[in-house]
Amino acid sequence: MRTIKEDVASIQAQLIASRRWLHQHAELSHQEYETADYLEENLRTYPGIEVTRPTKTSILGVLRTGHPGPVIALRADIDALPIREENDLPYRSCHEGVMHACGHDGHAAILLYTAKLAAMRQESLRGEIRFIFQHAEELPPGGGRELIQLGVMDGVQEVYGIHLSSGFPTGCFATRPGPLTSSVDKFHITVRGKGGHSSMPERCIDPVVTAAEIISALQTIVSRRVNPIEPAAVSVCQLQAGTAYNIIPETVSLTGSTRTYTKEVRRMVEEQIKTIAAHIAQAHGASVEIEYEHGYSSIYNDPAIEANVEQVIAGTFGRDALMVVEPLMPSDDFSVFTEAAPGCSVQVGMANPEKGSDAPHHNARFMMDEDALALGVTYMTAIISSRAGAAACGGKR
Repeated sequence: MRTIKEDVASIQAQLIASRRWLHQHAELSHQEYETADYLEENLRTYPGIEVTRPTKTSILGVLRTGHPGPVIALRADIDALPIREENDLPYRSCHEGVMHACGHDGHAAILLYTAKLAAMRQESLRGEIRFIFQHAEELPPGGGRELIQLGVMDGVQEVYGIHLSSGFPTGCFATRPGPLTSSVDKFHITVRGKGGHSSMPERCIDPVVTAAEIISALQTIVSRRVNPIEPAAVSVCQLQAGTAYNIIPETVSLTGSTRTYTKEVRRMVEEQIKTIAAHIAQAHGASVEIEYEHGYSSIYNDPAIEANVEQVIAGTFGRDALMVVEPLMPSDDFSVFTEAAPGCSVQVGMANPEKGSDAPHHNARFMMDEDALALGVTYMTAIISSRAGAAACGGKR
């Protein structure tokens, strides 16, 4: 049998072509119809892979080897963002105002060709391998939870994911045991006072002053309530108030987000936001309405599984390719998969300034180094071999 790298080299041109097709046909969350059709059409050509659509825009491919072994799952997100692409490419997005600016086209292509190689190498595999192409990662509450409710993770013992990242150079794989990404929650606070003329503030209950005190006080949550060695962030990002320079308004609204890594800190931050806002408003004679929306949880890399991932990366690409990093702030609903089964997510570097692939994610000039695609397929295929290979499962076919 050829090596994994030889197999990847044999499909690299197809891999790049598929990624470019997916990039050109970028679709928003819950609208990934062309994308899902394309993925399904290709998956159905791979011998031994059963294909279903858990939802209208998601795909599940299953390879059942017929021999005892683990049930493992690999997941890729497939949706794009509402961004007008500014890259001058022959495969630029043909859907105006919609762009793959976070690497999901690469994730989908990598998983598609990982499935192809698994089908090619299935005689050496055991157990069951599931390939999950998930819709709507970019739109909370995310498509992952819906897929889990529909049973795509039933019986899965281990789950793996990747994220192409312009934060790391091409050829590097970034991971860590425990929390990898932060959770993200959204809060919206409406402060209600009593409006009136700016020349007679004593007759009013000023919601602007009240909101200003709330905003300032929220900053003490991280500085005074969170352990200094625990990463956390509370940010007020939107503020709406008033209609004229000389009118004290009736209401002020402010919206923001929180980022935390542990369930305990996440719960405490929510309680503190609600308590601070309510008590400051009460002190001013105002009232508040608080809406708190729980977003994605922190991705938790199971330490034992992550340790094997480190070994696979070092053994496949060399020790210098492995980066053990501090927790990352961006969130990802792969977290719901690691809540359903132990697993690990890895950041696959794709930054190459010489190729212009170092723009930040969610940017109109985001562009990937396509050399990272083959590295992603090699990594995922190596993971399958390490967990579901005949040797790993204690026997030969």
